[in-house]
Amino acid sequence: MKIINNFLIFALLFLALVSCNNKKTEISDLDKLRNSNNTKTYPAVQMDSAQAINLITRQKVQELLDLSTLYLSGNRNTEIDTVIYSQMQSYFHKPDSLTFKKLFRELDSLKVKSVKVNNLEVYKDFYNKDTLDFAKFSVEYFDNKNRSLGSFEKNAQYILVSTPNTNREFRFFFLDFYSNPLLKKDSISVGVTK
Repeated sequence: MKIINNFLIFALLFLALVSCNNKKTEISDLDKLRNSNNTKTYPAVQMDSAQAINLITRQKVQELLDLSTLYLSGNRNTEIDTVIYSQMQSYFHKPDSLTFKKLFRELDSLKVKSVKVNNLEVYKDFYNKDTLDFAKFSVEYFDNKNRSLGSFEKNAQYILVSTPNTNREFRFFFLDFYSNPLLKKDSISVGVTK
């Protein structure tokens, strides 16, 4: 009996030692955000599938929303806030002062601390003779205690721009974030009623 107890104690100590040495180093969310930017390019050959474009769009939407919540959780006037804001601007083709106004107002009013993107679907819309790329998705907002504040349907318009000197790679940019899809005019005009 004593031999069995000694063996069990030895086995437990051995397992404890092995489990302590098997620590996996995982990159924190803050480090992921700190090192994310919009400079990554994607080969055009791999973009034949709608699933690949869907995956990239989902990644970009999630990164932009994560950066937004990180920016809003700060003082908005420190050096790191300036870096985060410029990172956010790099996700847009031609950012201006109104680019983030609607997004910030919504996140601020609900006191959002984290966001999760769900059910993202990319689609094309035709306006006059132009083909426009949109993403329709739902976002779930969470407060500082990780309680859900609700899920909301959103849209974003994006563009894929080929990189200079090559037709095989492109960069992803948003044109409009949290946009409303284009309202098409009805072909039937309103008549006069008596």
